Amino acid sequence: MTAPDLKTPTDLRSNATKSVAQALNGVLADSYALYFKTKNFHWHVSGPHFRDYHLMFDEQAAQILAVTDAIAERVRKTGNTTLRSIGDIGRHQSIKDNDAEYVSPADMLNELREDNLRLVESLRAAKSAATEAGDNATEGIVDDWTDQAEERAWFLFEAGRNG
Repeated sequence: MTAPDLKTPTDLRSNATKSVAQALNGVLADSYALYFKTKNFHWHVSGPHFRDYHLMFDEQAAQILAVTDAIAERVRKTGNTTLRSIGDIGRHQSIKDNDAEYVSPADMLNELREDNLRLVESLRAAKSAATEAGDNATEGIVDDWTDQAEERAWFLFEAGRNG
């Protein structure tokens, strides 16, 4: 049986949407990597601020997971295909995994803050690709995702302050 064509009709040029899709697939891979790392730290945090960090990590993970479907669907709306597997995520992610047996709470906060800022960089690159492609729908929603990632980085920074 021949596989159906998965290209979704769009008025955007295919070479333009390809660059948007590549950028968004990178954002999607990083979002899944950041989601799983945040859940990992949620499960393994310990110490005097356990409850606060445990709850914050869980809230942040839920927020990250909530945007993944919208990212993938935006890729499909541009007439392209998105990630298909854990291996595909691994090939596209720029956020590094952390498989350490123990990570101190302070290191968790710092690492997640840096990873959220890395995601902001990827989101800005996706917005730039969308602007160049004339894809104003992607431009608009990327702004919301960028604001969310910046807020997470801010909360992580403030939670890790000494004083």
